[in-house]
Amino acid sequence: MAKLPNIVLMGIDSLLATHMSCYGYHRQTTPHIDRFAEDATLFEKTYSAHIPTTSAYASMLTGLDTFSTQVVALRHQGPLREEVKTLAEILRESGYDTTCVGFGGPSARGFDTYLEYSGWGPDESGRSPKAENLNKTTLPELNRLIDQGDEKPFFLFLRHMDPHSPYLPPAPYERMFYHGDECDPSNTSMEPVMAFKPFCDYFASWMPEGITDKDYVIAQYDGAVAYMDACIQTLFNALETRGVLDETIVVINGDHGETLYDHECWFDHHGLYDVTLHVPLIIRYPGRVPAGKRVTGYNQHKDLVPTLLELADIDTAIEFDGKSLTSLISGEITSYDSEFYITECTWMRKHGWRTPEWKLIVALEPDFHFKPPVELYNLIQDPDENNNLAETHPDIVNVLETRMKSWIRQREQETGLTNPIMTQGDWHGHNGVGPFKTSEQAYNTMHIGDPGQAARLQAKSRDE
Repeated sequence: MAKLPNIVLMGIDSLLATHMSCYGYHRQTTPHIDRFAEDATLFEKTYSAHIPTTSAYASMLTGLDTFSTQVVALRHQGPLREEVKTLAEILRESGYDTTCVGFGGPSARGFDTYLEYSGWGPDESGRSPKAENLNKTTLPELNRLIDQGDEKPFFLFLRHMDPHSPYLPPAPYERMFYHGDECDPSNTSMEPVMAFKPFCDYFASWMPEGITDKDYVIAQYDGAVAYMDACIQTLFNALETRGVLDETIVVINGDHGETLYDHECWFDHHGLYDVTLHVPLIIRYPGRVPAGKRVTGYNQHKDLVPTLLELADIDTAIEFDGKSLTSLISGEITSYDSEFYITECTWMRKHGWRTPEWKLIVALEPDFHFKPPVELYNLIQDPDENNNLAETHPDIVNVLETRMKSWIRQREQETGLTNPIMTQGDWHGHNGVGPFKTSEQAYNTMHIGDPGQAARLQAKSRDE
């Protein structure tokens, strides 16, 4: 029997596809990933349907949607359903040695080895070399996995954190894309950011004192992406030097995007706007995946696991919600579902329906940004989603809401399970509060103080 391919999956937290040079960004933030993409297939319309991290990875690592996983909230309570198999569990049953670096939570179940690294706050220099810390942890483990030779293929899952706030790339990346005065008193662009009470203490813990220029923070984000890109090249080099690169399926995928200065969702990843939903996906596997190809059809996180299993020639009886992307790669099919259900349960609890032309967002309770309960955007005329048409186009709202409700009913019937976003009473982490009654209540209740609290927030689900 032919040796099974190794699999390296780089899950990159908070990576905006539109801030990568291989996706058309005007700054050269990802030169090494760009070169990697020349030998790979790049997917232009991959979407994270279930925001944020916990639910996105649950879909990415199981091939299922939120109805099947029942994971929809950042602060998911309890383990993953026993009936669900993770990619690590499937591959381990097929003889793989499996290692996870820097990730916990319900969908991290089933790895042989778990390794941690420092991926959050600053070091003694005040900067945060997250990707270098990941490499220091990963490279010895990668060598161990490769040293097994033909004995065992390996699955290595890496969670990169550099694009996730705090954006603190080391020198020279912190000034790579910025040459102004971040504390210029005539610039007032950071005033609304620092006045946003739920996040202002967190921002003050890592942004420069007296900061006034939003473009400095965006440049820090871009610098963090460029720094990570350079460190990822080290991993590519290691695979190539050890002679296993071409017999390894290498995947770069984002869990969700980032909102930066968009939609008043300051420098975070909540909201169901496309800056959060649109994620990068690049797959390299010579001989099976074409080099230099760009796929324009729609796809989602749930399609990744079936794709990897088909590329590895691993059969399973699991009925995935996603489909292998090989039909898109070959051109046999031009697109998967171009209309799809979207959910968010991070700092707000909302769901919606996205088509190529329209985006409907419906709040399930008042949010701390005081946004209207229904939002409607024409994605063709208004791709940045700045002009809410809900009041002027109630007919379109009704049509999209009808399609969304029909889909929810269909999925509940197919799975025999309720829509999980409807059963998240204390999704915000404040026990006994239940759904927010007003935006004022949400604004005065929700708060994050520092990077340590942010790390604890994301790690909470590991305690279950």
